[in-house]
Amino acid sequence: MEIVSIVLFFLLAVVVSGAVSRMLPVSVPTPLVQILLGAVIGLSASHRVELDPDLFLLLFLPPLLFLDGWRIPKDALFKDVATVTELAFGLVLMTVLGVGFLAHWLIPAMPLAVGLALAAVISPTDPIAVSAIAARVPFPRRLMHILEGESLLNDASGLVCLRFAVAAALTGSFSASSAILSFLWTAGIGLAAGVAVTLGVSFAMSRFTRRWGEDIGAQILVSLLIPFGAYQLAEHLHASGILAAVSAGVTMTFAEISRQAMAATRMRRNSVWDMIQFTLNGVIFVLLGEQLPAILGDARHTVAITGHDNPWWLGLYTIIIVAALAGLRLLWVMVSLKLTLLKRRRQGVSAPKPQIRLILAMSFAGVRGAITLAGVMTLPLTLHDGTPFPARDLAIFLSAGVILLSMLVASVALPVLLKGLDLPPEPSEQAEEDSARIALAEAAIRAVEQQQKDWSDTGSQADLYAEVGGQVMDAYRERIEGLREENPQTLRNRARLVSTLHLVAVKAQRQLMHDLLRERRIGSEIARKLTRELDLVETRHRG
Repeated sequence: MEIVSIVLFFLLAVVVSGAVSRMLPVSVPTPLVQILLGAVIGLSASHRVELDPDLFLLLFLPPLLFLDGWRIPKDALFKDVATVTELAFGLVLMTVLGVGFLAHWLIPAMPLAVGLALAAVISPTDPIAVSAIAARVPFPRRLMHILEGESLLNDASGLVCLRFAVAAALTGSFSASSAILSFLWTAGIGLAAGVAVTLGVSFAMSRFTRRWGEDIGAQILVSLLIPFGAYQLAEHLHASGILAAVSAGVTMTFAEISRQAMAATRMRRNSVWDMIQFTLNGVIFVLLGEQLPAILGDARHTVAITGHDNPWWLGLYTIIIVAALAGLRLLWVMVSLKLTLLKRRRQGVSAPKPQIRLILAMSFAGVRGAITLAGVMTLPLTLHDGTPFPARDLAIFLSAGVILLSMLVASVALPVLLKGLDLPPEPSEQAEEDSARIALAEAAIRAVEQQQKDWSDTGSQADLYAEVGGQVMDAYRERIEGLREENPQTLRNRARLVSTLHLVAVKAQRQLMHDLLRERRIGSEIARKLTRELDLVETRHRG
């Protein structure tokens, strides 16, 4: 029962953390608040949470990586695919090698394979933490898309590197040729497994719903099971379950285009996944906080591994590693930028050089977060011969320190760098949106005209059909005329006013409905149906 109580406290801490971070007068990232609350739980609870690495990996990583792949803007990812690829693969490889050898040099007691494993787990970045930090300052949309794409891919590349480093630590040997062949199998089969599971499940559900109808609960549950199925299949084939979860999420976007779910299914499924993402990310950071007292309590024992007596040496190592991460990232961004500008000049395209503050912001935005913690927690407890995994506690301590320090530095540096920054204008997508709305409205008019014609052929109530069809088509024609005006801003202003009035009307209807329900003049089923309709109207006009 005690473990159940701790889990409930974890969930309560996740809920409270959001409110606390908003109440604080200064901008404090929510993950930092969650770590603090987790530390409070760790200090007050007598029972310690002991993590099974394999179970931790299975429970947390597949759904988070799947959702990242599903929701990342694909057009923005493809637009900056070269930059994202350079950051997600080139920078990760340089980080693993550079920081891995640095950690081994700083701490000779840490084997090189463990140093490389440590570097692999701290290479992935966390855009959620960056979003929390930059919530109160202007953050370029394109830069955020690059960070999201980088995070999606470097999660996979970093964790794949971790897998090879751990294998080298367990076996005590490393072969470059075997590693390359193993990587090709691991990556190729992992990606294929994710695609196959998503397409197979989507096809089966499509055939089922066309014949027997759609069950909303089942559809949501299936979407929750897909990442675990892709992960388990890839692991069974001795491939990368991480890459399988990512590719399953990316494929889900395209699978959804060919198989349209009901609107109610999509809305409820999005709500469920929002809750899953919020909960898992929060629990990971609360769990880090819960582990911190034990990690700090063993600091003197841990630092003894390094040959020192003072625990402050661990803080120094953390600072050096974070500085190395920031330096490597800054160097990579500057070199990549120079190469990009040189390439554009050779193509005859003039491109303005970004401001140094923006380059520094891109460097400091490399915050480490949930994936780093999840990865380091998966380090094996023992080697094949049963002896403890070398320097495991030290790797966990340094990873936790990197997460905390990178968040603290970014929370101070990013607002300073971005505040008052003269950002280049973001490309407007309004014309594309207006064109799509016109096309949709024209398609709606054609469909209504055809339905009206089919009804009129029946010969019954032809006048009523004509009147109702005319009302519907008039609404779409007004939308088309408004979007084709020379000044579409007038239409958008009118639309905002209309939405405001609709929200005022929704508020009044809610109040009246609550009064009617309290006075028992309507039943609960009718109230639930009316609430659903009002929710749809409010969602539409708030969006």
